[in-house]
Amino acid sequence: MATTTNPPMNKIEDRPGMGPYSSTEAKTKTPGEGSVAEKARDLASSVTEKAREAVSTATDKARDTASTVAGKASEMGASVGHSAEEATAAVGCGMKSLAGSIREHAPQSGMLRTASTNVAESLESGGRYLQEEGLRGIGEDLTNLVRRNPVPALLLALGAGYLFARATRS
Repeated sequence: MATTTNPPMNKIEDRPGMGPYSSTEAKTKTPGEGSVAEKARDLASSVTEKAREAVSTATDKARDTASTVAGKASEMGASVGHSAEEATAAVGCGMKSLAGSIREHAPQSGMLRTASTNVAESLESGGRYLQEEGLRGIGEDLTNLVRRNPVPALLLALGAGYLFARATRS
């Protein structure tokens, strides 16, 4: 029978856990532990992929929700705008009706008759304008007026702001 003797462990490289391989490299090289590291990597990869999918799904849902909210807001804005136009037309109709009432009840002659007729004509003209042009027409006309007369418009705005500030101050 031949007996085998273990060689002496004189060098550091010959001792277990020592040598040119670091302790982590030695651990990955032991049997059975390589498959655990692979499983851990696979699990981490799987978790990362699921997290990416969750973020993607949440992003898609947020986009859909934002799109839906924007659509609803647009519909509401259009509805409010349409309601405002209808209200403006109703005010114009009321002004024309008031003009007719003033004409009916105006005195038959004299200076009061002339003043009543002028007021009725102005009300009728304003009512017709509101019915035909609406808020959009008023905005366009006001914009054109400011463009043609910027300095008076600025002075008027400053004066109105000053009066408003004085009125709201206690």
